[in-house]
Amino acid sequence: MRALIPVAGEGTRLQPHTHTHPKPLLNVAGKPIISHIMDIILYAGVDDIVFITGYLGEKLERYLRKSYDIPMTFIKQEERLGIAHAVYMAKEHIRGEPVFIVLGDTIFDADVKSVFEGGKNALGVREVKNPSRFGIVVVENGRVVELTEKPEKPRSNLAIAGLYNIVETDLLLDSIEMLIKKDIRTKGEYQITDALQEMVNRGSHIETFFLEGWYDCGNAQSMLNTNRSLLDRNGSFILGRLNETVIIDPVAIADGSVIERSIIGPFVTVGGGTVIRDSRIRDAVIGREAELDNVILEQSLVGHNATLTGRFVRLNVGDSSELEIG
Repeated sequence: MRALIPVAGEGTRLQPHTHTHPKPLLNVAGKPIISHIMDIILYAGVDDIVFITGYLGEKLERYLRKSYDIPMTFIKQEERLGIAHAVYMAKEHIRGEPVFIVLGDTIFDADVKSVFEGGKNALGVREVKNPSRFGIVVVENGRVVELTEKPEKPRSNLAIAGLYNIVETDLLLDSIEMLIKKDIRTKGEYQITDALQEMVNRGSHIETFFLEGWYDCGNAQSMLNTNRSLLDRNGSFILGRLNETVIIDPVAIADGSVIERSIIGPFVTVGGGTVIRDSRIRDAVIGREAELDNVILEQSLVGHNATLTGRFVRLNVGDSSELEIG
C-alpha cells in the first residue's frame, strides 16, 4: 500500500520553533509528530511513501531516511497552492493504484488497516463543536454527498480529519486537474475538498470512517494538549538518567538526558541530551540538548539547545535561546 504525505507547510502558528525545524519534526509525547504518523501507517501495511515537501524539507528528508528503511520519494512543492495541488504533484507516482493520503501534522487513532482492506474510497472524520473551522462532509445513507471547506453555515458537524483512502486515484487526479485548468480555488488554494466534491458530482461513492482519536498540533497550546493526551494514553517511558529526582507519571524522558534533584511531571516530554537540575517541571515539552537550571515551568514549550536559568514561568522558547529569569 502506498501513502502520500503532504508536509510542505511552514507552521507559522508554531513559531519560533518552526524557524529552525519543520513542523512534522517537532517533538510531542516522546517523538516527532511525523513518527507518530509513520508508526501507525507502517503497522497498517503501508510499504511505500511519497512525501510532498517544502519549507525545511531537507531536514525532514534526512530524519526520515535515517529512521525508516522503506522506499520513499520526496517531491518539493515550490509554491504552496493547497493540498490538492500537492497531491497532483505526485501524479506520476500514484496514478492507477490506491493511495492513502494523510496530512503530515495529523496524529490520529484509527484502524486504518481495516480501511485499506475495505477497498473503498473513505475519508477519516470526527464530530466537532466548531465545524466552520474545518472541511466538512454531509453524509446520506452512508455516502458522502457534499464537502465544503470551512463553511460559514455548516450543514454538518463531521470534520474531515486529514485522512483520505482513495481507490479511484485516477478520478481524483482528473478532478484536481480540472480545478487547476479552470483555476478554481477556495480561500486562495486548490482544495482537496473541492476535488472530492467533483468526484462525488461524477458519481463516485465515498464513505467515511470515524477516528477514535484526533490530536491537533497547530499551535503551542494544542501541542501541549496533544502531549497530555498521548502521554495519558501511552503511559511513561524513562530512558534518561535520574538522580535524586521525583517522577510524577506520565512522562517521556529520552535516552541521554540527565535530571538531578528535580520534580518532573505529570505530562512532561524531555528530549535526548537535555540536562535539568534543581527544577520543578509539569505540563511541558522540552527539546533536545537543552539545559535547565533552577526553574519552575508549566504549560511551556522549550526548543532544542535552549538554556534556562531562573524561577517560575510559562514559556514558549525557540531553539538555541538563552534566558536568565531573575
